[in-house]
Amino acid sequence: MALQTLDQDARRRRLRWRCRRGLLENDLLLTRFLDRFDQNLTEDFEFGLDHLLNLSDNELLDLVLARQQPEGDLLDPRVIAVLETLRSV
Repeated sequence: MALQTLDQDARRRRLRWRCRRGLLENDLLLTRFLDRFDQNLTEDFEFGLDHLLNLSDNELLDLVLARQQPEGDLLDPRVIAVLETLRSV
């Protein structure tokens, strides 16, 4: 297996681990998202998801449910793309 593939697999395992959240709603949404899109995640999607996972559970849920809109660093197009995909799951 190539080093790049190992690195990619390790990054995806790390993202999947970080998707395990305290709020059941987030846990379910993120698990469904990864189950559907894990094999097709681009580096941009990994970047966007990583930024969203830095949020608290309540902040993340408010964004996914469109109770809040992204601000500051979250206005990055890569983050917005992941957020829109999460909202469609």
